[in-house]
Amino acid sequence: MPSQSLPTPIDTLFDGGAGRALELPVRLARLYGQLKMPARGRRPYVFSNFVTSLDGVVSLQQAGHLGGSDISGNNLQDRMVMGVLRAVADVVMIGSGTLAADPTHVWTAEGICPELAEDYRRLRHTLRKPATPLNVVISGSGDLDLGLPVFASGRVRTLVLTTPVGAKRMAKRASASATTVLATRGSGAAISPRSILRALGQLRAGHRILLEGGPRLLGDFYERRLVDEQFLTLSPQILGRKSGDHRLSLVLDQLFAPGKGRWGRLTDVRRGASHLFLRYVFG
Repeated sequence: MPSQSLPTPIDTLFDGGAGRALELPVRLARLYGQLKMPARGRRPYVFSNFVTSLDGVVSLQQAGHLGGSDISGNNLQDRMVMGVLRAVADVVMIGSGTLAADPTHVWTAEGICPELAEDYRRLRHTLRKPATPLNVVISGSGDLDLGLPVFASGRVRTLVLTTPVGAKRMAKRASASATTVLATRGSGAAISPRSILRALGQLRAGHRILLEGGPRLLGDFYERRLVDEQFLTLSPQILGRKSGDHRLSLVLDQLFAPGKGRWGRLTDVRRGASHLFLRYVFG
């Protein structure tokens, strides 16, 4: 692999986190540094990863520009970090809106940073994990195209968590997809974060759950105080907003302030040129 295709190492400016340092492959350790993860607790460890502009935009919400690459500038170091977090996760969870924003994607480490695919495979082998994390798609309506790669490519194991109505809708569609569909308990179109974690626990899906969006799903988890840590890449650009432009921030459809803000504690700061890689503990 030519060296110019690899990211340059990011610098650790502050590391005040607790937990056990994972045994990263040599090249990932050189590029990322030390990665600590907490010990297994009574419930799954939910951690989120997003990239945001300096003025808080996480998605432009324009056709062809829905994902995070416009926010990060398709930064290779950011993709490397995303790959590391996916590689240590048992589950990568997204909402149907995130799937619609990037319908050809598969949520694996090598899917976001193929330049380091072999290193990610070694890391998962060291951690005694399956080749890929379980991809979980949350969809209240069940209105999903089961021909998309995340469902039909065979590259990942995929679970759709939906409502009873959504499960009936999906059952009517003839498909060769091996995707598992599970209806959570309750009524209506909403799927509560606790019911999601309960379902994943019953399936023994694993301890580390990486939540990659979107802002509405993340907001639901913050509302229930079920986000343990937030990894946040701060991209050095200003994107701006106009009234009604629908550009998204980190959390959608939740209001916590005044007096009820979700305060985090900064535990890790890393720098790659002008991008900052931040880590906050909540709860």
